[in-house]
Amino acid sequence: VGGRLGSNPGGIWADAAGGRTYVKELESPAQAQNEYLAAALYRLAGAPVLSYLPCAAPDQVATVFVDLEKSRLSQLTAAERAQAWRWFGVHCWLANWDAAGFQGDNQGVIGGVVTTLDVGGALEFRAQGNPKGSAFGPEVPEVTRLRSDPDNPFAAQLFGPMPPDALRAALTVVIDLPEAAIRKVVARHHGRAALAEKLLARKADLARQLSLIPASASSCGS
Repeated sequence: VGGRLGSNPGGIWADAAGGRTYVKELESPAQAQNEYLAAALYRLAGAPVLSYLPCAAPDQVATVFVDLEKSRLSQLTAAERAQAWRWFGVHCWLANWDAAGFQGDNQGVIGGVVTTLDVGGALEFRAQGNPKGSAFGPEVPEVTRLRSDPDNPFAAQLFGPMPPDALRAALTVVIDLPEAAIRKVVARHHGRAALAEKLLARKADLARQLSLIPASASSCGS
């Protein structure tokens, strides 16, 4: 009942009860598995994402199709942008360079909640399917890059204005995740043990970077 959304082939499908599902076809089963795992890790951190459904075809990904109240970064209010800041650390941890979207279209509002609409650019693959290789390593340069990279202008526009307290809170969301829970999610989605170790190393690097962020004047003693 509807055509493709985004860079991958796909379409909107309706069932007899009126429910709608968006199904997209990726370049490989590995890329699809990567996205399902990324979504599970976002959920582990409490970050709002779409509801994912299993597919019989290993190279396809399905999500429940929902109507968006807002679908562009330019539409978000100051309060909604602050809501999006809470999950900045998760985007960095999972190397989701597409967190804000190539056209400012990856943060939408559903039921009043700012939601990441596509997590296909997280972890080991770029949004259009190319492997990240060594660019996805044990350190997390995204803490700086997602806030300042001129080649990622919508991310810089959204995350660049974050004050130190908001940045500290966002990194703490990931730092507080139990290591055992991270390993369990990776294993459940057939991720390699080496990937779990990399995620733990990236979590530790976020803790290191957190220690370098100065506390705001309001949180310091008089």
